[in-house]
Amino acid sequence: MRQAKKLFAFAVVFSIIIALVPAALAEQAKKVNINKASIEELMTLKNVGEKYAERIVAYREKNGPFTNPEDITKVKGIGEKTFEVNADIIAVK
Repeated sequence: MRQAKKLFAFAVVFSIIIALVPAALAEQAKKVNINKASIEELMTLKNVGEKYAERIVAYREKNGPFTNPEDITKVKGIGEKTFEVNADIIAVK
């Protein structure tokens, strides 16, 4: 009986882990590398339309790669609010 309880507990824990792994991988896959992303990919960021995406590309072409995600606020029209709503999905590497 004790062994059955241990086996059941193991199965529950294992099931939870298996359920969470795809979510973690999906979250990682959603990252947008602002140093490499195309205009279309940049447009997947919240509050970033075609014109802002073009500005991001122009900025990195003129100034080189962004060194940290917060640098996106150096692009004209991209403010703190836009950065904050996208902070979890912006990558620079």
